[in-house]
Amino acid sequence: MENHSSKKTTAGAVEENILAILDSTESDDTHYANDDRTAFLDAVRAASLVPENGTAPTYKWFESIFAILRIGKSLELTMASFKLLNELDKCFPRVHLSAAVDKLTLIVDNEAWSPFAFSEREAANNPGGSVDSFGFQHLIENLADATAEPNVQASDTKSLGNMLLFQYLVNVLEGDFQPRSHVYAETANWVLLRESLLNMLLVSRKINYKNLMKDVIVIMCKLYQTNAGFTDDLISSQKSMAQPAKFFDTAATIALLEIGNNTCIAMQKFLIMIMELDMSKKTADTRGSTTRADGVRTPLLEIVLDELTYDEDTLESFLQVFNEPKWKLEIIVQYLWKYIGKAQVSLPCKHVEGTSISCEERSNSSLIEVSENVISAFRNLRTADKKMEILPLGKEALFMAAAIISAQS
Repeated sequence: MENHSSKKTTAGAVEENILAILDSTESDDTHYANDDRTAFLDAVRAASLVPENGTAPTYKWFESIFAILRIGKSLELTMASFKLLNELDKCFPRVHLSAAVDKLTLIVDNEAWSPFAFSEREAANNPGGSVDSFGFQHLIENLADATAEPNVQASDTKSLGNMLLFQYLVNVLEGDFQPRSHVYAETANWVLLRESLLNMLLVSRKINYKNLMKDVIVIMCKLYQTNAGFTDDLISSQKSMAQPAKFFDTAATIALLEIGNNTCIAMQKFLIMIMELDMSKKTADTRGSTTRADGVRTPLLEIVLDELTYDEDTLESFLQVFNEPKWKLEIIVQYLWKYIGKAQVSLPCKHVEGTSISCEERSNSSLIEVSENVISAFRNLRTADKKMEILPLGKEALFMAAAIISAQS
């Protein structure tokens, strides 16, 4: 039977052999260097994921895989490193729940590698291979610049790599936040969420929080519009064989559609986590669990409503791409509340001579008129739902939301 010492020696030999593959290729951008990077990823997979009791990845392994994802030498390597990192995180989670007889316990491995570094100690342990708050905002700004172009090119490896990088970082944030949120719901221990990666990212003074959130909303909407356009082009190209292949790369377009769609999903996850964090913080405030150190941040829902109120294009695209039922309805209800508050509540109830219309009837008429106006703003929802297979939320839900608001007025 192999003892602990021999296991340690074996693990060290495995790491030495795996990392030797990269020794002469880290700064190269040649076909042979990329082959070595591919061999490195395969070797890590074989050591950590294939065996039943695989070798836990070391800091250096994670750093090297993450570097391949960030460098983006080729789309194939970027996607392979992205997939491997996600699989490793599932197999060796940094934060997870331990099921006891009477309660769930949060297990946090503070020594585990993380792509984020929000403290000097974390940055020292992971030099050059981590993302801080400023780096995260810079990534979002790059995505905003890329999606602002008339058409995101399917051949733009760097932009696609940034989308995959963002998806991975959101997966890490989610893997850290969800177990903490689950335990917080049972214990009301705000410290668990205060120490989450998501909260540490948002409270950092290195970011402009409002600009970050606005950029995320815009990117979601732009990607949705781009994907819709590429879907139409793809359908047209499949119907017409006369179009030369050089003008339309079907494989690249399909890759862009998949990556773009998954990036939209990651953007939605990111927004939902922040709104859930805001809601938990509000509850903690009422319980006196927060301190001045927690700071003051505008709730994301308010930022979303402001963006939807003052930009009609954003309104339509956002409600087409954002498809989480609970928060979608909440956003619509809050939007209607603001809308009806300026169109409905301030309307005077005057008696019109020669008519028998009651104040209640006039109020109902105004409510229907406002509802119809709001529905007109969402006129493309049903068509988009059928085309993009997004959960429908049409007239009935809007009238229901309007009725709820009317009853509360």
